Amino acid sequence: MASVDEPAPPDGRARDAARTRAEILDVATQEFARAGFDGVRVDEIAARTRTTKRMIYYYFGGKEQLFTAVLERAYGVLREAERQLDVAHLDPLAAIRRLAELLFDHHERHPDFVRLVSMENIHGAQHLARSRELGRLGSPVLDAIGRILVCGQESGLFRADVDAVDLHAVISSFCFFRVANRHTYGTLFGRDLVHPARRDHYRTMLGDLVTAYLTADTPPA
Repeated sequence: MASVDEPAPPDGRARDAARTRAEILDVATQEFARAGFDGVRVDEIAARTRTTKRMIYYYFGGKEQLFTAVLERAYGVLREAERQLDVAHLDPLAAIRRLAELLFDHHERHPDFVRLVSMENIHGAQHLARSRELGRLGSPVLDAIGRILVCGQESGLFRADVDAVDLHAVISSFCFFRVANRHTYGTLFGRDLVHPARRDHYRTMLGDLVTAYLTADTPPA
């Protein structure tokens, strides 16, 4: 039950709590991605949502909790996309390529996610470490990678010295770098990594790199 101290909805109209919360998160995501945690003022988010600072504090508790909620939702969107991935009918090579394409597409479609993760790394992942929600979400993609690896390794197709976490790091690194370093890389080398004309090239290249690594001969001990 809501507290008797709950602030009245703006301009006197009843507003659905879930809708209001989602609107605040939408704007907060944009603001944190644009200005970083330290550069954001809750007053600015309130002004853009036509609500009040008091209302934001009521729903989220404070700026730190709001940023944590933004991160939780951003990761939740990715986790949901991972859960929808269906590769059980594919052979291991096609399955791991499809998984890499999923991460490639998600990072490209959600540049705010890339910026938010970059900022959270600057803060030592302190907000993620305090999040109970992210622990509950788990990591569907790691489970999927693990199943694909076992299938490929048992059939002798994949090398045996690769685990799911390392492979996820390889795939994510390419996807993340392409979006996060777009501007610096373009300035230094004159190539836009997210230019539409080169999208299919990079998407295919990622799959080629991953499958070539997995099928390479295991190096001698």
